[in-house]
Amino acid sequence: MVAVSTIPQVKPQPVLLQYFDTPMSVMMTTTNQNTTSKLFSVALANSPPSLRHLLPILAFMKLCAACELGQWAPPGHDDFRGPCPMMNTLANHGYIPRDGRNITKHNAIIGLGTGLNFDADLASLMWDQAIVANPEPNATFFTLQVFNQTIFDRTKTWWTDESLSPLMLANSKLARQLESRRDNPEYKFTASTEEFSLGELAAPVIAFGNLCNGEVSRALVTYFFENERLPVELGWRQRNTTITLTDITNTVALIRNATNLLSPGDASPSTARNVQDGLQNRFHL
Repeated sequence: MVAVSTIPQVKPQPVLLQYFDTPMSVMMTTTNQNTTSKLFSVALANSPPSLRHLLPILAFMKLCAACELGQWAPPGHDDFRGPCPMMNTLANHGYIPRDGRNITKHNAIIGLGTGLNFDADLASLMWDQAIVANPEPNATFFTLQVFNQTIFDRTKTWWTDESLSPLMLANSKLARQLESRRDNPEYKFTASTEEFSLGELAAPVIAFGNLCNGEVSRALVTYFFENERLPVELGWRQRNTTITLTDITNTVALIRNATNLLSPGDASPSTARNVQDGLQNRFHL
């Protein structure tokens, strides 16, 4: 796996920090926003009254410096991450709330547009599909949960080349679905779930891959999933052209077609007459 470089820390300013106790020093070096907020309260209580008016300014400077939009930072102890790797990544880059909680349609659309150059209609569709996976009834937000590395490792066994084809992506989808039906007594896979599943596979392709043939670099996808990070270090750059609904529709179609287990040229749907003729030929009826 590609090594993840250390995120640079904000250096404390000794001229300012000499007036404050340890909590302020800690606040100026942590990269977690929730921790910063808690420590700010402690620092306020321990700072000289004559300098307390500087604390909000220093805290704001800290948050701007350490959590610049687009800069990657790992999730903090109290942050949520989970089954939607695209949202995990956007949260780690600050394109949506970094704590991963209560993500709304509005900030998801802005985040997908800013971080990946998805147009508003595509981002809106991805939001609607993500809501399908939200256990909260009638939800208008979702909260990221926990990524399952074991399941992802099994998925990767179906990715047998440096360039992932729609067929490889489809194979990994079908295998995961069969495992779930075998292992989960409450297995439920609806038409809506199918569309979400296909969209989930298509998302890395439209973000990192070839929109014509549906192929994408295995290294980019693996890095993206395992590090919850845009693969800039591997050479990826955001597309210059906006990604549209047409792009994901075409990519989903490529993967959907690849899930068909019939051999090419034999993919016509069966009819009652076909079944009858087949039985007669097989058993010489």
